[in-house]
Amino acid sequence: MLKWILIFLLIAAVASLLGFRGVAGASATVARILIFIVLVVLIIAFFTGIVIVA
Repeated sequence: MLKWILIFLLIAAVASLLGFRGVAGASATVARILIFIVLVVLIIAFFTGIVIVA
């Protein structure tokens, strides 16, 4: 999942530099949603004591 976050952030950065504002915004939004999902899963795992092995 972290790999996908980095890919979408890279796409957003390149698209922003090239002037593709729509693509940059969409990629940044997807990356933001994935970051939120990862944080929620990690917090739930922390409080329940589940060990997540990647």
